[in-house]
Amino acid sequence: MSEALLIARLILGLGLAAHGAQKLFGWFGGPGPKGMAGFMAGMNLRPPMLFGLAAGLGEFGGGLLIALGFLGGIGPGLLVVVMLTAILTVHWGKGFFVAGNGWELPGTYIAGALAIDFAGFGVYSIDKVLGWSILGTDADRWIILGVAVVIALLNSSMRFLPRPASAPAAK
Repeated sequence: MSEALLIARLILGLGLAAHGAQKLFGWFGGPGPKGMAGFMAGMNLRPPMLFGLAAGLGEFGGGLLIALGFLGGIGPGLLVVVMLTAILTVHWGKGFFVAGNGWELPGTYIAGALAIDFAGFGVYSIDKVLGWSILGTDADRWIILGVAVVIALLNSSMRFLPRPASAPAAK
């Protein structure tokens, strides 16, 4: 079981970290911080640079925490915040399949993160090596998940705030 969890953690975590690196550093053909700020501004998420950096950091940091098996439910919680926000702001009205920019991929990331989180990181994890059980109880996991959902809902609702008078409308 621990070998399977390690493989799942590495694929899911490093995949998500690479996704975040596209936003933070422009790696792997990604938009980088300025491109993400423009994308966030187009969705009326303000301040756009902060939202772009938060998305990139959540994906990059959360992905690395999952891949390493470190700090219990924090990595999966970060993943849920970013992916649920993406579903609600970008993908929801476009159906399920990723080919139509639907919510298939972020939904799969969330499902994988929750499965890993509730199964535990396994013996091949930093938490296990250090003998830590930080934020690793079921109660901790449910609290982190609840907070993640609330933050995602708040993030998503920000785009409905009126634009400042000096801000140009998105095209």
